[in-house]
Amino acid sequence: MAGAPLPGRTTMDANAQASPTADELIAQLKDDRLWLLRQIDAGCWPEWRLDLAALERELGQLLDQASETLTP
Repeated sequence: MAGAPLPGRTTMDANAQASPTADELIAQLKDDRLWLLRQIDAGCWPEWRLDLAALERELGQLLDQASETLTP
C-alpha cells in the first residue's frame, strides 16, 4: 500500500509562499505527524510500521518541546 499523499502540499505551494513563522511551521509539522499516524493505523507500509511509529513518537516529543520553548 503506497499511502496517501500529504494533504494540501505541492511543490508550487511551497515555492509560492513566504517563509512560515515558527508557530506555523510547528502547526504544519503537527498536521503531518497526525497524517503519518493515520497512515500507520490504516496499515500503510507494514514493513516499516515499527520504525515509523518510533519516528512519529519522537516527532511528537520534539514538537511538544518546540511549542513549550516558543510559549512565553
